[in-house]
Amino acid sequence: MQQSANAEQEQAWNGYEGTHWARNQDRWDAVNEGFNQPLLDAAGIAPGDTVLDIGCGAGATTRLAARRATEGHATGVDLSGPQLERARATTRAEHLDNVTFEQGDAQVHPLAGRDFDVAISRYGVMFFADPVAAFTNIARGLRTEGRLAFICAAGAEGNEWLQALAELRAYLPVGGFGATGGPGMFSLADPARVREVLAAAGFTDIAVQHTEADGRWGQGAQDAADFLFDSGPGRHLLTQVDQETGARARRELTELLRGHEDAQGTVRLRSSAWLVTAVRR
Repeated sequence: MQQSANAEQEQAWNGYEGTHWARNQDRWDAVNEGFNQPLLDAAGIAPGDTVLDIGCGAGATTRLAARRATEGHATGVDLSGPQLERARATTRAEHLDNVTFEQGDAQVHPLAGRDFDVAISRYGVMFFADPVAAFTNIARGLRTEGRLAFICAAGAEGNEWLQALAELRAYLPVGGFGATGGPGMFSLADPARVREVLAAAGFTDIAVQHTEADGRWGQGAQDAADFLFDSGPGRHLLTQVDQETGARARRELTELLRGHEDAQGTVRLRSSAWLVTAVRR
């Protein structure tokens, strides 16, 4: 892997965060799968297209793109070694031969001149230290009039998992969660900022559409609460308090999530996102 321009992200995604996502690939896909079809439909992937998946993680969207590009190819790029190991194993198990994965930071990874037809991303483009440089590099990897489609988080107020954590303010230091700016989950939460970045990076025909989807966070409130607290944000919050306070927060979150159980006991939380499309100038 070439040197990363995002050292903190590289450390996180090759440490606990990346290992957690790789180990829980199926669960994270269940959280985010509601955005798959809107993303892929917006990308307009044709059978012969070559597809670049930015921040592909364990490769769910890369494989879905490859199934649409039946005569083409899908390439996933991600910082996380643990997730790419899982991505390659799953791809082999599914007997897909038009998929490859590359470990790298899309801000500096060698993409120029590779003439991809379309670049996609599901929640993988909000963590760049320099988003204009990153999207410029992505643009250089696309053919002239190549397409871009990605999902990024909208405001914190529309994401029920974050609102559930915010309800724990009596126990946990949740004040900084959901802050805009970057790099971070909500670095592209402002549509005006999205348009500014993409225009500066060489894209045109920029469209930003609001979309929502329910994610499956666990089977029962206790399971979902444990999963949330095992994730990066939840785990970080627990490290800021003593064990007893953390246990009280866990009990409180479990009670809050009972209100999100469906008839089968599955905890469903709504996420709010921007579906962004653009064309390389």
